[in-house]
Amino acid sequence: MNPRPSSSTAPEVDRIRNIALVGPSHSGKTTLVEHLAFGTGAINRVGTVEAGTTLSDVHPSDREQGRSTALGVVTLDHAGYRLNLLDTPGYPDFVGDVRAGLRAADAALFVVSAVDEVDATTVMLWDECADVGMPRAIVITKADRDSADIDATIEACQAMLGPDDPILPVHLPLLDDNEKAIGLVGLIDERILDYTTGSPVERDPDPQHLDLVSDYRSTLLEAIITESEDETLLDRFLSGESIEDATVVTDLEKAVARGHFHPILITATTPAGFGIHSLLGILTRGFPSPLEHALPLVTSPDGEPRPPLTCDPQGPLCAEVVQTSSDTYVGRKSVVRVFSGTLLPDRAVHVSGHFLTDRGHDDHDVDERAGAIFAALPGDQEAIPEARAGDIVTVTRLTRAETADTLSDPEFPLLIEPWVLPDPLYPVALRSPAASDDAKFTAALARCVAEDPTLRLERVPQTGQTILWCMGEGHRDATVTRLTERSGLAVEFEPVVTPLRSTFASAATGTGRLVKQSGGHGQFAVCTIEVSPAPPGSGLTFIDRVVGGAIPRNYIPAVERGLAQAMQDGIIDGQPLVDLEVTLVDGKAHSVDSSDMAFATAGALALTDAAEQAGLVTLEPVDAVEVEVPEDYLGAVMTDLAARRGRVTGTTPGEHGRVVVLAEVPAMELVRFPLDLRSLAHGTGVFRRSELGFQPGGAAEPSS
Repeated sequence: MNPRPSSSTAPEVDRIRNIALVGPSHSGKTTLVEHLAFGTGAINRVGTVEAGTTLSDVHPSDREQGRSTALGVVTLDHAGYRLNLLDTPGYPDFVGDVRAGLRAADAALFVVSAVDEVDATTVMLWDECADVGMPRAIVITKADRDSADIDATIEACQAMLGPDDPILPVHLPLLDDNEKAIGLVGLIDERILDYTTGSPVERDPDPQHLDLVSDYRSTLLEAIITESEDETLLDRFLSGESIEDATVVTDLEKAVARGHFHPILITATTPAGFGIHSLLGILTRGFPSPLEHALPLVTSPDGEPRPPLTCDPQGPLCAEVVQTSSDTYVGRKSVVRVFSGTLLPDRAVHVSGHFLTDRGHDDHDVDERAGAIFAALPGDQEAIPEARAGDIVTVTRLTRAETADTLSDPEFPLLIEPWVLPDPLYPVALRSPAASDDAKFTAALARCVAEDPTLRLERVPQTGQTILWCMGEGHRDATVTRLTERSGLAVEFEPVVTPLRSTFASAATGTGRLVKQSGGHGQFAVCTIEVSPAPPGSGLTFIDRVVGGAIPRNYIPAVERGLAQAMQDGIIDGQPLVDLEVTLVDGKAHSVDSSDMAFATAGALALTDAAEQAGLVTLEPVDAVEVEVPEDYLGAVMTDLAARRGRVTGTTPGEHGRVVVLAEVPAMELVRFPLDLRSLAHGTGVFRRSELGFQPGGAAEPSS
């Protein structure tokens, strides 16, 4: 590998390109990064995913699963530009890293294999990028494979990614007699790049190519010129005037940078760098710099509005942690996108973490000192003196910073609006085999959660289980691999137990008596209650109907507290009680021996007495579910929900021609639903759930 360039060669902001590579697993994103690195001279040997020698796959779980399981960042220098390539995982379990990569990027390069179909997840991500106006281009990989069908892939991209958007190839494949790609035909310069000799040879097109090139070229030029700032250019073109290639290329680059035009490029994983030079041209000259991309909104940590950020190295420091990981030698490492200002090593920064309390990440605002700063350039890890607005770098020793945290000046603390994070909806019960390792196991698990905001950790007192909420089985396995690698502990799985509840089977009356005398200190309290089942989700409804001062007013709140505690602790069967209406109707007190504690105890005893008479009904938790899928999969999803004892309550239109199914489903039936939904809807389903209440049941086995 070549040594890292010195910091003095760091480019200005307008020559930085932050690009997220997006696409399904095995589409060739990681391999494409290798060939781009080789094509720029950053490395002298192309690594492979199979051997685990690629630049952007660095986690053991990447090698175990044979695919990227985390965001990888590689920085390349080419023709005076700096390319920060964010290699995002393609498997749906790791969509959190995809969102992190898109947040840090200013443009997206969608990677589509010429031997596979355009999958539905890619279409969803394309639509998300379109909604925020992110510039996009498409690169077709594996063009040299025997089974490659480049024409069909181009047509699929146009049909599925943007029937209303200008998505056009800037090259056509040059095929040999066996229909295998051996070169590229440029549609703008009408020149051929022939790779049959092992290196690109430029030449004029063959006569049989001219008509085909002319047809495609006219369509391409018209689409590009339509986006030109020169309003006369289209009329001149349509009237037959020849437009200079340089003018067309300039308009192409501007249209791509503005997100108005999406070129399709073609590459192959050959040593000759098939299509790599053309792709580098689009990445450097066609994609926007950080100066051209809108920045996220900011507030103070307490929510006060702050002026909009600009990508100015002299502005207030504002950066975001897009990934955190741990290294055996340097400890905690944070991948950071600097949006404004300049981040310096060995200086204090303010760390703000908000918005993730529902996932076990408490809000935090602390000052700590940053360590060394590195760019993700291949080669020797030499620290750099600063990271300026627009940069993506690695910062060491930020021990309190978590993924999605904001870094700012301690004298002017800021908080960046959060990016959209998917909800982890697949629960996994984990435990350490040895009880003596519990503290170490808990600490290691919490560390994994701090690094990955798409994880959520829950400890369920009723069952004693530790539940890790993940995106799916691949996400689970990657997390466990990292946990065991760092802690050296074994991890065991156990079935997830759904906590049940109870309520009264019928109305009943109960009396609680506490009459004790011991050592001159007595306890006296008597209360009578009427209890009846209440509507689902109502909790405890307490009504005071004591008359005549039978119980002094100051003891009434103690009775309610005793009832609430007894419901929480559970009575008779040990399951917490829910949804009761309790009316306090009578009681007795003693002028000396009564107390708050005595009446709280009497209230609990009265509830137990009433329960013994009424009997209890076991309840299971029920969730309100929203499942968003393309209309083609609506029937399959509704059938599946019915098989899970779900009750469909309606459907509503979603975005981009999708349908949202509303249902009420027992929580124990939803344990594997995220995995099954992925199969039912071919990765296009979006699933949301929220606690609704409890309903009679709990004895039924969950659906397999």
